[in-house]
Amino acid sequence: MSLYRQPTLDDRDREVLTEIHGLKADLAAVLRVPARWRGALRRTSRARAIRGSNSIEGINATPDDALAVVDDQPPLTADDRVIAEITAYRRVLTYVLHMIGDPDVRPDLQTIKSLHFFLLEHDLEKSPGQFRSSDIYVHDELHDRLVYRGPDPEAVPALMGEFADELCSEREGDPIVVAAMAHLNLVMIHPFRDGNGRMARILQTFILGRDGILEPDFSSIEEWLGRNTEDYYTILAATGRGAWNPGNDAHDWVRFTLRAHHMQAHTVRRRFDEVREIWNRLLELGEPLGLPERSYDALVDAALGYRVQRPGYATQTGVEDRTATRDLKQLVDAGLLDAHGQTRGRYYVAGEPIRQLRQAIRAVRTPLADPYPDLMRTVRASTL
Repeated sequence: MSLYRQPTLDDRDREVLTEIHGLKADLAAVLRVPARWRGALRRTSRARAIRGSNSIEGINATPDDALAVVDDQPPLTADDRVIAEITAYRRVLTYVLHMIGDPDVRPDLQTIKSLHFFLLEHDLEKSPGQFRSSDIYVHDELHDRLVYRGPDPEAVPALMGEFADELCSEREGDPIVVAAMAHLNLVMIHPFRDGNGRMARILQTFILGRDGILEPDFSSIEEWLGRNTEDYYTILAATGRGAWNPGNDAHDWVRFTLRAHHMQAHTVRRRFDEVREIWNRLLELGEPLGLPERSYDALVDAALGYRVQRPGYATQTGVEDRTATRDLKQLVDAGLLDAHGQTRGRYYVAGEPIRQLRQAIRAVRTPLADPYPDLMRTVRASTL
């Protein structure tokens, strides 16, 4: 057996898949109705994906820095290495999101190598776009331990050829499961010297985007994986058992991925509801003040906990710098934003009314339902 194969799904797996597709269809229906606040959700969702996927590799950016990169603005606090990594990831992810609808763009070997080159072109010592020529080991950054040894480098070209051929063929099965298996096989082959995990997650997003049900910004599970890094390493370790073992059962990996999709979809659904409520409350606060509609973009970002900067606001709303400065001053004068810093380093955060609004909305959150509540306990027990 050359590659990991799709497991046979049981009744519970099929139920969870049905629930996931129902959630995605509901979200897609909401997105079809025009609303300005969805732009903020799209930007912040992409920023969360970038931050989540990179954090798994120990590349830690703040939420504000990730959003600045999405907005093509200079990050506030990140060092040069983090800026280079998350900027490259944004470029690759943006390319994927824009090109998945093009029938001429397929996940063949050249596309995979090209995406890897763009991911790591800022560090040519890591051989971007080229398969590794030596042994490789996966390091668990969280616990500082080696957890996996990839297949011999001599086997990588043939494995990747088979892998790409399968991706480009008409595959049977649910797209979520197909994407999960693509993720697993790429990360287990570990064909590159670096960036394999990020490439596997990008490729998963690529395949998910081709099903056309929900925009990839809202169907990606990179945010959830970044928040559950320990479980992510644990399930990969349990599936691979320390080495390239494609005959191993991938059922728990698929369940783990279904769990991620289910919980991320519920998170996005809750986020939609909360931002819609935030928008309506902001209108109640701002309409008596005669605020221009574009100003609410900054207020939504602030309500979501992000810092607002004048250059990013000007780009987002399409106004001149002078107009952006006037808009933000009006929001500060109204007490809706608080200003910090001076001149070029100035940024704005939620004022007291916005902070109270955010707290009130979050206070009524209910816990998300876990479709596989015993999964990780069972996986951990199996590895003892």
